[in-house]
Amino acid sequence: MALKSQTFKGDQRLTDCLTKDSAHLTLGTHGEFVGKVQSALIYLDDLTIDDNELDTETYGPSTAKAVLAFKKKRKIINHSYQSTEDDIVGKMTIKALDEELAIAEKAPIDLTTAGICTHQ
Repeated sequence: MALKSQTFKGDQRLTDCLTKDSAHLTLGTHGEFVGKVQSALIYLDDLTIDDNELDTETYGPSTAKAVLAFKKKRKIINHSYQSTEDDIVGKMTIKALDEELAIAEKAPIDLTTAGICTHQ
């Protein structure tokens, strides 16, 4: 299974997250792949993540809170062992982020709502 979005495609760590439980993103994880997930959360849902976590590409408390909000909005729960959403980026979460991001990346930009003047 491969990631579809331009943002995530080719990132081995995020691909591993899609297929391996041991590669889930949790508190304390850091790296460029965390920055990509943070960017996706901000882009898709306009979620707030602490500047320090963004600067250091660290999965800290505000990133965990953003992940939880993303999952609650979409009711992403693995019913085989969960009764409610958690703040971990696992297989189901990375898949949902990737699919939504792939769609958003292909969508035309509405210049009027993007704050770009379209008239002279």
